[in-house]
Amino acid sequence: MSVPFRRVTGVTKQYGGDGGVHDVSFEVAAAESVVLVGPSGSGKTTMLRLIAGLERPDHGEIWLDGRRAAAPGQNIVAAHERQVGFVFQDLVLWPHLTVTGNLQFVVASARLPTSQQPVRINDTVRLCRIEPLLADRYPHQLSGGEQQRVALARALVGLPRLLLLDEPFASLDSELRVTLRRELAALQRQLRVPTIFVTHDSEDAAAIADRTVMMRNGRIERATTVSRD
Repeated sequence: MSVPFRRVTGVTKQYGGDGGVHDVSFEVAAAESVVLVGPSGSGKTTMLRLIAGLERPDHGEIWLDGRRAAAPGQNIVAAHERQVGFVFQDLVLWPHLTVTGNLQFVVASARLPTSQQPVRINDTVRLCRIEPLLADRYPHQLSGGEQQRVALARALVGLPRLLLLDEPFASLDSELRVTLRRELAALQRQLRVPTIFVTHDSEDAAAIADRTVMMRNGRIERATTVSRD
């Protein structure tokens, strides 16, 4: 049996009030797309933040490609060393940087050779279908769909080993949501990067998931394998 690319084992993260996750365990295989579904407050975003290294688990472990990345009370592998691409729900594009600037910052942080960085940026821009005329625009000058494509490009340009997406289509109208959902599903299959996608939308899950993991009240209720043929 092959070793899973990402493994979460008995992870608990509690806050002062409600929320957090409790004894969560699941795996993500290489090239697999796992969708976390469930109502608001079920712990989906907390799980992504733990995997990304933005939070520390109170209990349990997180493994990345055979390496322990987090243990109770500590992140053994720092967030910037995990090679994780993260698309946040509110996108959080850096407002003082142009589209190209947002991508340049990430690709430079990924320590690609300087000579390869422009090629990598251009390839990612084409991959995410970003119009070249947008290169020198700032985030506030972009439409919602354009911002979404740039956020995805920023997550991919550093050659991540794992892609995390937190409700990326939540603020989009239904027609644009359908278009970007299809593009993301095709892109994930093409790149074969392991992906964890958070949503409460069943149509998102049906289009993107190889496997869905239902969360409720900080716990996993069930996991279901999905056919995408």
